[in-house]
Amino acid sequence: MHSILNFFSRSREARQHLEMQRARLYRIAYAWTHQPALADDLVQETLTKAMQKTDQLRDPAASGAWLYSILTNCFRDHFRRQRETDDVDNLDLAHEWTPERATSQQEVVHQVRLAIAKLPAGQRQVVTLVDLEGFSYIEAAQILDVPIGTIMSRLCRARQALKDLLSLLRHQESNADTAPAGAAPGTHLRRVK
Repeated sequence: MHSILNFFSRSREARQHLEMQRARLYRIAYAWTHQPALADDLVQETLTKAMQKTDQLRDPAASGAWLYSILTNCFRDHFRRQRETDDVDNLDLAHEWTPERATSQQEVVHQVRLAIAKLPAGQRQVVTLVDLEGFSYIEAAQILDVPIGTIMSRLCRARQALKDLLSLLRHQESNADTAPAGAAPGTHLRRVK
């Protein structure tokens, strides 16, 4: 009887812990995919697998990294099912974007999210884990199941790419601000006598 109560108590605690992680998992999945439905599916699959495999977790202190490793595997599995010969790191997952004037903190966040969306998937994963979610390099390496040197090089390339993308967006914005009223971007008006 005591072992049954322990099982249900542990099971309830595990469920509560997983439910608390849902929002963070969704933020990461959305940052990686930029597709709300796909991010939700990945989180659901992650939580389902985690509930099925809670007995495999040997160290409860490592439950965070373990959970995000499951998310990483679900993300990889999704793209393996979706492609035949394409490499996830080589897919161009950038979205079309028309720059708008940055007038609020929300607009800055929006620009950064769009810039992150233009990064290759591997770089997006590392930036999301380390810079946005605060995981250490070691934790990110464990979550993504790659060497720490790969984390460091992807993060370096991703940060440089973000710097360049945000600089380009700022430049495009300033050019749009100085264009004559009614002129389409990239068009030149000539004077007619």
